[in-house]
Amino acid sequence: MEITWYGHSCFKITERGRASVVTDPFDSAVAGYNPLKLKAEIVTISCNDLAHNNARLVKGDPYVIDGPGEYEIGGVFIMGMQTHKVDAALPRNTLYVFDFGGLTVAHLGQLNQVPSQSAIEELGTVHIALVPVGDGTSLNASKAAEVISMLEPNIVIPMHYETPWSKLALDPLSKFLKEMGITQLETMETYKVVNTGSFPEEETHVIALDPKLMAA
Repeated sequence: MEITWYGHSCFKITERGRASVVTDPFDSAVAGYNPLKLKAEIVTISCNDLAHNNARLVKGDPYVIDGPGEYEIGGVFIMGMQTHKVDAALPRNTLYVFDFGGLTVAHLGQLNQVPSQSAIEELGTVHIALVPVGDGTSLNASKAAEVISMLEPNIVIPMHYETPWSKLALDPLSKFLKEMGITQLETMETYKVVNTGSFPEEETHVIALDPKLMAA
């Protein structure tokens, strides 16, 4: 499996022999970064916000999922769960768990509160969690850390935080790292994992991905 970050909450997840997934494709005029030029079989939308919902940019006539439910497409099992609204002014959020043959990835979208323990249990085992950490309309650093402690994933990849390319008012990644007590951060361009036996031995490992910027 390969996970590539294109900025904000947009990732592309690929696994040989299974459908490719793009999460939360954004309008660059709103989110920043450069306009996306992606192709996939599946697109998931966490909320009706142009920083998360610009599926028309993804080529390949993808199947678009924009709400809760259970789906099976191209060998990928997907569960979408709608999260409770804290602020009536904010759009509803759907978080997704992708099961690529036993290797699971959770994309928390624009989650802005800590879910209940029963909701966490409903998600099942999460190996890799894509977690918003930059506050704004999503989790702040302390809430993100709390959600991570409940999920207990093997790998955490932060998203939805301030970068030099972002146009949104978000907290920097350093605030989350301080909350997690991380002094040395591993970074890479693309996260690759072969199977569940490939994870580090420690309980949870945080990896920051460098955003893959499309040509302007």
